[in-house]
Formats: sequence, C-alpha cells, structure tokens
Amino acid sequence: MGKLKEQLKRKKLSLLISLPANDAKLAQAALEEGADGLKVHFNVGHRASGNHFGPLNQYEEVFRSIREKFDGPFGVVPSGSLEGVSREEIERLAPIGFDFYSIYAHHLPSFMLENNGLDRTFAINDTYDFDRVKGAADFGFAALETSIVPGNEYGTPLSFADVLNYRYLARHSGLPIVLPSQRKLVEGDVPVLHDAGISVILLGAIVTGKSEDELRRAVSGFRNAIDRLS
Repeated sequence: MGKLKEQLKRKKLSLLISLPANDAKLAQAALEEGADGLKVHFNVGHRASGNHFGPLNQYEEVFRSIREKFDGPFGVVPSGSLEGVSREEIERLAPIGFDFYSIYAHHLPSFMLENNGLDRTFAINDTYDFDRVKGAADFGFAALETSIVPGNEYGTPLSFADVLNYRYLARHSGLPIVLPSQRKLVEGDVPVLHDAGISVILLGAIVTGKSEDELRRAVSGFRNAIDRLS
C-alpha cells in the first residue's frame, strides 16, 4: 500500500498542499505548518497559480530535496495534455521519491494504468458526467480529485451547490475524494466539507497565495480547523 492510500486509511480528513512553485523552501514551510502531504507539477500550465512548469529534468534535483524533508504522501501532476505524457518520465517518478500521480482523466494515457509503483489518482472537470466515474475504482485508483469548478468561477466562495456535488461524488464514486481549492475556501468551510465526505482538502494557490508568509498562514489555519473536528 502506497503512502497516499495509507494516509487515506489512517485519517478521515487530510490536508495536502499543491505548491504554487517547485520550491523546497515553500515545501518546508507547508510541512512545518502541518501539511500531511505535498503535490508538485511539471509539463503543465497551472491556471490557478499562473505558472508554467517545464519538463521533469528541470526540477528533479528540487523534487529529490523535497522528498528528503518528509515521509508522507508526495504527488505530482506529470502533464497538462495527453500528448505531453512521457512513459520515460513516468518511469522515473517512483525512483525520485513520488508516491502518487494526479492527472485529468482525459490527459491520462492507457499505459499509466499499469503498475508503476505509484498510487493513482485522477481528476475530473466541470464537463464530466459524474456517473461515469463509478467504475474507476475497478482500475485501482486511490482517489478522485474533484476539479469541477468552471474556470471563470475560480476564487469565488464555496456554495451549497458545490457541497451537494462533492457529497454526491463522495457517496457514489466508490473512491475517496480529494477536493482542490478552486473556490476561495476558508477555515469555516472545513466542517461542512468534512460532513460532505471529503477525504482530502488540497490547498492550492487560490488559498495559499504564492509567498511563504501567505502559505504559512493558510496551512496553519486549515491545520487548526481540521484538528478541531470532533
């Protein structure tokens, strides 16, 4: 069992951080403030942070440095397109120290369904029919990332309609739910997300900002909110 699956089994609600930059200092800050795990990117343009991440070779040293800092779940988004996924790069992920990958289902080539030593997660966006994900557990996925907020609504507050969508997916997908912070989540949202059945809150740039100070405040606040859950 991989580190992500272990985390999901051990904790009812976990806090992962999607780093706004591939930066060991930001990673250290997130871990010091209580993050349970981290996610990074390469070969992808990231809408929420406004960053473009280059090829794996550009970041391998910093990724290894981040892995040395902690023993929890460490994931990666390996591409922002189907054509951009390289088998050679995917085969290098586990030796670098990654535990899981996260990628949109429509960017995921069939060879990534093979056992490559990583826990597998996939994301859906706002165009997906929610009922189509019900069979995903049969392919050995560890979790479903619900990136279902339309791009033009990024950074707006969480609504009850969102909560209903997340609850539906938590109940019917057959997989633990990873909720990325496409909305401007606040600490007060934690109890309702917990009650909706979310397994992982994944904070990204919309909530953490891009600076170390902003990230520290956000991670600390959400860590405290999760720890206050009964």
